[in-house]
Amino acid sequence: MLSVKVLGPGCARCAKLYTEAEKAVASSGVEVELTKVHDIAEIAEYGVAMTPALVIAEEVKSSGRIPRVADMVSWITAAAAEAVDG
Repeated sequence: MLSVKVLGPGCARCAKLYTEAEKAVASSGVEVELTKVHDIAEIAEYGVAMTPALVIAEEVKSSGRIPRVADMVSWITAAAAEAVDG
């Protein structure tokens, strides 16, 4: 199953990114485990300087902004295809 994580301390922008990520997951048709990561030490392990951040398949895709749902869908489907091919 593909892992999608929203990194952030729980601010309003972090909540907004999680909501948008839920929309992207639903639109993608990919089986995804969507989680929130609030722990600062765990966030730091990803090398993220600004939150909210989005991690797909353990790769940071965005940091400090809320990407468009269409972009997130593209990243999710590409990661899922790579997981099948790889």
